Amino acid sequence: MNGVIQAVCLLRYTVIAASSQTRVMVGRESGLPGLSDLCGVSFVGSGQGSARQPAVRHCTKTAFSLRQTDGMTQHSENPEIRQARRPQRDQSSPESLSQGLVLVFGASGYIGSNLVHKFMELGIPVRASSRNLEVLEGRDWQGVELVQADALCPETLNRVMSGVDIVYYLVHSMAAGHHYADLDLEASANLSQAAAHCGVRRIVYLGSLIPPQPKSPYLRARKQTGDRLRAGQVPVTELRAGMIIGPGSAAFEVIRDLVNYLPVMLTPGWMQSRSSPIALDNLLDYLVRIGFLEAASGKIYEVGGLEVLSFEQIMLQYGEVVGRCPRIIRLALHAPRLSSLWLKLVTSVPLNIARALIDGLSQDVIADDNEIRKFIQLPLDDFRTAVHAAVQTDQIIARWVEGSLPCRNYSPEYTYYAKHASGSATSTASSGELWQVITSIGGSKGYFFLNFLWSLRGLLDWLVGGPSFRRRRRDPDHLRIGDTFDAWRVIGITPERKLILFLEMKAPGSGVLEFTIQPEGNLHRITATASFHPTGLPGLLYWYSLMPLHLLIFKGITRTIAHEAQIQAATMTKT
Repeated sequence: MNGVIQAVCLLRYTVIAASSQTRVMVGRESGLPGLSDLCGVSFVGSGQGSARQPAVRHCTKTAFSLRQTDGMTQHSENPEIRQARRPQRDQSSPESLSQGLVLVFGASGYIGSNLVHKFMELGIPVRASSRNLEVLEGRDWQGVELVQADALCPETLNRVMSGVDIVYYLVHSMAAGHHYADLDLEASANLSQAAAHCGVRRIVYLGSLIPPQPKSPYLRARKQTGDRLRAGQVPVTELRAGMIIGPGSAAFEVIRDLVNYLPVMLTPGWMQSRSSPIALDNLLDYLVRIGFLEAASGKIYEVGGLEVLSFEQIMLQYGEVVGRCPRIIRLALHAPRLSSLWLKLVTSVPLNIARALIDGLSQDVIADDNEIRKFIQLPLDDFRTAVHAAVQTDQIIARWVEGSLPCRNYSPEYTYYAKHASGSATSTASSGELWQVITSIGGSKGYFFLNFLWSLRGLLDWLVGGPSFRRRRRDPDHLRIGDTFDAWRVIGITPERKLILFLEMKAPGSGVLEFTIQPEGNLHRITATASFHPTGLPGLLYWYSLMPLHLLIFKGITRTIAHEAQIQAATMTKT
């Protein structure tokens, strides 16, 4: 028996040593990521319906506790990136800025989140609005008024715009599917009418660069949205931008993932189209200043960076900055639909957004910023400087999963957007009864479903030096922030609503397991969602190899939880 134990221990330490060498090599080869949203906006008309009555709250600090584990780094080991410095710029607010209340409508989106933070830095009073108040509450914006509102629900708009001087309109419906253009027009008309009713002085709309004869349905929809806003009574200032270079933007995220995952790329014809990418900081400066510039009322301005680059040039220059040199093989085919499918396979950008991105790149979209630079003189960043800033930033404004540094092991090498797998079930049990079962995870009943597979996963993790099998629950019945069991750490608790577990096992990526409880008529729906940030090609292959198993397990887990809660409820009723 002793001989067997010694053999197992020897095997474990051998695997640990080999794994350590492998991790060092992978870390050196993985490079650094980059990030982007096609036009950096929030979404309306998708997912769960929003509340009919707006809720108003002031942001308070979200409870969060997460131990920084060994090997977590915030900066690249690439000396070129580490030594890069951004040019000094004037951070003072423009003299013309008033102290009227600013509303950022679509504050949960990419540009909206960053814009709120910008106004906070300048000391300008700001109200943040979104369909999902919970997302805003997770931003940790001190002193910012948070309001729930939906442009597709006119009854929610008057309250959110009460006392507002300037509205920044940063929403689109692209994630809603084929009818997003109609939803965009409806939403913009509702907002314009409400703004006029509430006495709003100005609407600032972030649109997209539009070629003379746009072929892209997405670009046509962005133009029509601006036209619909201008048809209202409130003066509109429209700022048109193309690709945004900054953490979280869809186009930049696509670039980052393609370069990190693919050493060889087959590039279709649309990658030769040219654009004027602009740094996130430059766009934010333009947005802030243009809203308070009286001469800009009722005008349309285009903004871009210092360079005009093709998408292929953008990828190659990004690769140079992060120390990766992908080989490009050009194809004569344009193939936008096929391209959107392989973009979806490689990146985590939603398919509808990927399609819109490619459609928008089917033509040259080059900014003519001569008009805006007559009024606003900014020191613009070149593309490489913008990339340096994007990959080094540790001030990413995001929720638990999307872009969150803790959920990416504090390392920008992991993908910005997570891969997801989920399962759900309904139950007649109450939220409290479901919560009692969920929070018993990792205890006497293990993981509720196919426990032998969880044990196998734990064994593999233990062999490579992971925490599995070495940690037990602090309390069999209750969980609190910071508790650990097996390879999990509790990082988020909303009683009877949400439990968030952070994965600390050895893996080529970083993951979060989230349990949610939502009312559904006379029932409650329990959902288990795994969100995984792959690192490099090994992480991507790891995720897809486990995807079928994940879907099976999460369906089984939620059904078991629902069944166990119903049994406990019936037992309590009998007693």
